[in-house]
Amino acid sequence: MGTYVNPGNQAFAEIADTDYVDKTGLISAINKTIGRKNKLTCVCRPRRFGKTYAARMLTAYYDCTCESHALFEHRRIARTKEYETFLNQFNVIYLDITGFISEAKRLRKSLRVVPVWIVDAIQDDLPEEIKGKTPNERLLRFVKETGKQILFVIDEWDAMIREAKEDPAAQEAYLNLLRGWFKNENFTPKAVAAAYMTGILPIKKDGRQSAISDFVEYSMLNPGEFAKFTGFSENEVKRICRKSKMPFEEVKDWYDGYELSETTSIYNPYSVMKAMVSKECQSYWGKTSAAEGLTDYIKRDFDGLQETIANLIAGSEVEVHTDGFQNDLQRFGSKDDILTLLIHLGYLTFNRENKTAHIPNEEVRGEFRNFLINDDVGEHWARLIRRSNKVLNATLACNDESADEIGAILEEIRGEQYAPQYYNSEQSLRAIIKYAYLSAIGKYVKLEEVPSGKGIADIIFLPASSAKLPALIVELKFNKTAGVAIEQIKEKGYEAILKPFEGNIILCGINYNSKTKKHTCKIERA
Repeated sequence: MGTYVNPGNQAFAEIADTDYVDKTGLISAINKTIGRKNKLTCVCRPRRFGKTYAARMLTAYYDCTCESHALFEHRRIARTKEYETFLNQFNVIYLDITGFISEAKRLRKSLRVVPVWIVDAIQDDLPEEIKGKTPNERLLRFVKETGKQILFVIDEWDAMIREAKEDPAAQEAYLNLLRGWFKNENFTPKAVAAAYMTGILPIKKDGRQSAISDFVEYSMLNPGEFAKFTGFSENEVKRICRKSKMPFEEVKDWYDGYELSETTSIYNPYSVMKAMVSKECQSYWGKTSAAEGLTDYIKRDFDGLQETIANLIAGSEVEVHTDGFQNDLQRFGSKDDILTLLIHLGYLTFNRENKTAHIPNEEVRGEFRNFLINDDVGEHWARLIRRSNKVLNATLACNDESADEIGAILEEIRGEQYAPQYYNSEQSLRAIIKYAYLSAIGKYVKLEEVPSGKGIADIIFLPASSAKLPALIVELKFNKTAGVAIEQIKEKGYEAILKPFEGNIILCGINYNSKTKKHTCKIERA
């Protein structure tokens, strides 16, 4: 066994010896591609979504130099008819590209050395008696001598595309290495049984085509049959919660929300397991390198991107056109490109049917919340946040003067954010409230259209568990009065749902008059 050629099964054995959630169905999916036209597979996921676990599992299953029955005989893969057919039957080349990049950075070398180092590392692992004029000829001879084709497993395949974003020559040298293995009629059919590449980004485009066009790609935009292997399913999380004695509903709020499948919810596996160990639901996302450059991306205010981000933070879904994204980190031509990148990074989830994106869960919303308090985000955004702070503070002040201030700020926001044809509508007023109360995110949980008492309250803000704040009920009216809104809250008994906050509830009525173009507000304590 070597380091990169046939590295064995020890790495997966260490994983399987812990509370491993059985994802061996992925092996079955790859088995179906071996020796076929679709034998090259690229699966893309955000960081901390189990990519390395999957790569090590595949390596342990296919590596012909080890005996892996004990690792898999009690797993789902053992119940498939092809289990024995492919178990430990191939030469495996396993590469973690980030390891080579880290070493280059440590030695202060250009990343252009990485493709050379990868080739040298593989050649060093081959038996000395295997000869050939070129590296690929040696691999072909290796296949002939052993009688077993190569199954490539490449982890963080796109790290060179991300890390060498300012060095096209380094990127091209790396892509040429991959083309030499996977798009080479003198090598690929003879030597390659299958390939599994995993990373964050889909394969970089060369114009409108993939730079390595023979790969079948599965991404956060279109995960296909690999959706169920991308994260934890709801049933898996329920079992984990029961075992760890953690409240499932709280875990669901924090880590669910990725729309990768029509039949199941997908949870962030890294954060779920962290919560089980610490016995606390919180954001573990920002404690990893997954939280890369969010502010930098949003500061590129393409086509009103920051306004769109405000809508997302407020809980809206936004339309995204994903086709133009070039699958790299330097060619951004539009707002849609940035939003598509955020989907691949796991900051947003994508609804394929509606072509819309939204923030998936409370954990990721926390990362956007950190953006809210960033001082270096541009004057347009900073002005919106300052005004939102004023609205929240005025609501909490609960007096006539603060009510007048809220009305004036709502008119400012409406005038800046909405075209005249949408100015006079109830939906427009509701959207304005989302902007106005952006600063409540993190301090409050916002609920809309909440059944309570004898009716349905428009908006209720519940204080976060760590915030010693009053609960808020906001009722909206169109062409009536703010007083009417307050009276409806009382008559319908909307505060009934807020029994735990009795004596610490603020009622806020807001009205928009389409004739006078004025907003009025009234605030009372319940």
